[in-house]
Amino acid sequence: MGNEVHFSGQDVAVDVTDLDLQTRLLAGLPIVNAFYDRLGIDRLLETHVPDDARLRVSPAAALGVVIRNLVVRHAPVYALGEWAGRYDPSVVGLTPADVDLLNDDRIGRMLSRLFDADRASLLTRLVLDAVDNFDIDLSRLHNDSTSLKLSGAYGTADGRERGGKPTPAARYGFSKDHRPDLKQLVGILTVTADGAVPIAFRVADGNTADVTTHIDTWDALVALTGRTDFLYTADSKLATFDNVAHIHSRGGRFLSVLPASRKEDRIFRDWVVTNPPDWDEAQRRPTRDPEHPEDVLSTYQDHLPSADGHRIIWIHSTAKARRDATRRHQAIAKAIAAIDALNMRLSSPRCRIKTAVTAEAEAREAIEEVHATRWVNIHVEQDTAESFRQAKRGRPGPNTAYIKISTTRLRIRFTVDEDQVSHDAASDGMWPLITNDPDMPAAELLDAYKWQPNLEKRHAQLKGTQLVAPMWLRDPARIEGLLTCHFIAMLLSSLIERTIRQAMAQAGLSELSLYPEDRGCAAPTTARILEIFTGVARHELTAPDATVLRTFHPELTDLQRQVLDLLDIPSSVYGPVT
Repeated sequence: MGNEVHFSGQDVAVDVTDLDLQTRLLAGLPIVNAFYDRLGIDRLLETHVPDDARLRVSPAAALGVVIRNLVVRHAPVYALGEWAGRYDPSVVGLTPADVDLLNDDRIGRMLSRLFDADRASLLTRLVLDAVDNFDIDLSRLHNDSTSLKLSGAYGTADGRERGGKPTPAARYGFSKDHRPDLKQLVGILTVTADGAVPIAFRVADGNTADVTTHIDTWDALVALTGRTDFLYTADSKLATFDNVAHIHSRGGRFLSVLPASRKEDRIFRDWVVTNPPDWDEAQRRPTRDPEHPEDVLSTYQDHLPSADGHRIIWIHSTAKARRDATRRHQAIAKAIAAIDALNMRLSSPRCRIKTAVTAEAEAREAIEEVHATRWVNIHVEQDTAESFRQAKRGRPGPNTAYIKISTTRLRIRFTVDEDQVSHDAASDGMWPLITNDPDMPAAELLDAYKWQPNLEKRHAQLKGTQLVAPMWLRDPARIEGLLTCHFIAMLLSSLIERTIRQAMAQAGLSELSLYPEDRGCAAPTTARILEIFTGVARHELTAPDATVLRTFHPELTDLQRQVLDLLDIPSSVYGPVT
């Protein structure tokens, strides 16, 4: 028959008009699954989040969908069923029947079960397995926090207990997202210097100050790693007397920026005015300034220890020195412009500022607004002008009475404190580090601290690729359960990145052609790696009775095969399901 097709090996003859071609995406999920399986996440979830015969989808399977989705493309909880339905069920860890059972209520209840589980043991085992399987160096750990903004009232997220465990409280606080109008939570993240692999994450109340988090974080890292000799690096909120004393007294090492509020900072800046330090060049870094293509970074160990007896290493950056000088000059110029504008107002007869006290207060506020108070001094001059006018109307004569009118004119006078400008210019480009490590060379300490922005990239991943906000959940237990999934997804992503970058270095590859038009990528991210697999799919030709007549497996490109080879993943993961 002209409209019939026969399939070799099958005694089937079907009218071609009745055939259906089904497409099931694979995309980058086989890559994610390779690392997912290597970490044994399904096994850990099955062990720590108990199943129930009454559940139609196991917690491990449902939570696995959430984690995979966060790595590949974050969809809201209510849209996970639709998202999973586009993929071959095998790559999302489900059976075909399970896909239809995914909905926001079922996923929400699984997130609650995850909160109720022994998450500390689960995550400890997961991280230690990752450290062991991927040979991750734990000698240097970096910590920082970020705000996680929430849209809505979140009336139940008030810190109440659930099953004996406190839940995170949504509070107003210092917003690193620049949204002080929104409630938030605080996420505290610690990563390794070896690949920025997350090894610890916890959620704190939204009004938690960073300075109060470090002791608990350090103690938890000691319990996790079983050691105290790692270099704990964080920003200036770490460098309080209590924080560093706690770490130092227990045999730990720390590295932080010395806050400008500490008197040691002022003492050194006063000293360098008449005592130029003997700087040791540590490194050179390229800049985007064509006139100054290099930033020269130098170190100097302070001749005085900190008040609590620790080393202070001063850093000088030529690029920062130029920025400091430019910023100061611009601030002074803005202050003078603001004073000139105020004087123009004061000269108007309609000006409502009538007293010297009010004029001076407004001038100081204008100078403070542009951060020039240190260098610009002001005082108010009052000029009184006398004039006369007739007491009554009419033509003036020898007996005309006159009234004397005194008019006070206010004017702001300013001077630039050249001595203060010169004093501050002597320490342009300088900033101090504080550490209790007695032996680590200053250049290595600088290099360790300059690595800190790599941690910020994990925060960017959490808020960007994984779209942690806005949060669509209201139950605080479910919120923390979802944030646990975010941490696991971040761990998976970091291991994929670390693996391919290490493989590139070992193979002598400076870049991969991951960008459009075969442009090179020197530091592939997981998002970029998975993007080149976006359209990879498996196609099934089915008969009217749903019999699969033929399966068409994807043909991978040379670039896709190269990426799989670098990740040590066989291309067979895109072949027949076993």
